[in-house]
Amino acid sequence: MDLFEYMRASSLEKESPLAARLRPVTLDEVAGQQHIIGKDKLLYRAIRADKLSSLIFYGPPGTGKTTLARVIANTTSAEFTQINATVAGKKDMEEVVKKAGDTLGMYGKRTILFIDEIHRFNKGQQDYLLPFVEDGTIILIGATTENPYFEVNGALLSRSVIFELKPLEKADIRKLLDRAVNDRDKGMGAYDAVLEEEAGEFLADMAEGDARQALNAIELGIMTTDRSADGKIHITLEVAKECIQKRSVRYDKSGDNHYDTVSAFIKSMRGSDPDAAVYYLARMLYAGESVTFIARRIMICAAEDVGLADPQALSVAVSASLAAERVGMPEAQIILSEAALYVACAPKSNACVAAIGEASKAVEETGNLKIPVHLQDAHYKGAAKLGRGKGYLYAHDYPDHYVEQQYLPYELSGREFYSPSGCGYEVKIKEHMNRIKAKGNKKA
Repeated sequence: MDLFEYMRASSLEKESPLAARLRPVTLDEVAGQQHIIGKDKLLYRAIRADKLSSLIFYGPPGTGKTTLARVIANTTSAEFTQINATVAGKKDMEEVVKKAGDTLGMYGKRTILFIDEIHRFNKGQQDYLLPFVEDGTIILIGATTENPYFEVNGALLSRSVIFELKPLEKADIRKLLDRAVNDRDKGMGAYDAVLEEEAGEFLADMAEGDARQALNAIELGIMTTDRSADGKIHITLEVAKECIQKRSVRYDKSGDNHYDTVSAFIKSMRGSDPDAAVYYLARMLYAGESVTFIARRIMICAAEDVGLADPQALSVAVSASLAAERVGMPEAQIILSEAALYVACAPKSNACVAAIGEASKAVEETGNLKIPVHLQDAHYKGAAKLGRGKGYLYAHDYPDHYVEQQYLPYELSGREFYSPSGCGYEVKIKEHMNRIKAKGNKKA
């Protein structure tokens, strides 16, 4: 490193954001994640012993994925190289692999390659790394906010150990905030600031487990707040509220949180819990989810999980979808809430799902069975002369508008696909069907 590079590195270290300056350098300094770096856990032992295999760190932003990679860099005897998948290309990887091969050949030292945002690499870029991970030229550490089982090649996953990082606990965030305010070497201690208790609790709560967001907020508060009469910078609750004006909600429309929240929303409606249903609806709307997407989920649930136990549920859901699209936000949230609550409170039956499922299975198994002649169309040209429709009994000519005759293909005679449940309106459906079939009306 020449003088200019040294000066540039020193300047960056001083001017970098608080979250970067406070990044831990040892395992004991890492906040949270005790489920993977507790002293009896595999990752803790592997880092301490400098016996690492390829790893994938997976979790929300601000939970310490890059921090753990930096800790490994500070403790390992291997060469450590870092690239970011958002800007790195194949040429960058080729240079890393060549250098890693030379280092292994000349010095017998392995190279740890840390790839931040590894999910940004396409399949070809990920495939390029595979043989070098396989033969030990590099030890791969990937960090991703996306589900690695969706975004990382299966071949790389099978050669890596996946560690899921959790959002930090509120107590962990609170400790980080105190350190940020008081640390004179890496934090904001030189500013002589005071973080009031209410403000600290508020920031720790609003950060939703994201350490970076909490540290960014306290840095902003200290840098923009005037000193009080006592010469100190007081971070009050009012100041804290200005620094984080909206709670952080982890909700990527193509990621895990999206699918988990939608799943919880649907299962709450299906499970007849209106309070949970409207809560998850609010979370999706708060995060900016599409009104159209939410309306589709409600319509599907109305058909799939309510069905004919309450035939009005689908009508309510469809009407809500049309109204929400025409009205738009914020009023659309009321419309969607009404539909979601209706579906959640409605009696439930999946008999319609079972019916179409069993009927589809019969079609797949039996193929194109002949339709009974008396049900065939007699109106198209020449059909009547061929006997089409002959013998058909018109149901409205009989009591209760019902008459016994063969409707299914003869090969499926006696098969039942729809079995009304004992819930809601299907009770009346079952009673009605049993009543008219019991009479077995014959032609008058």
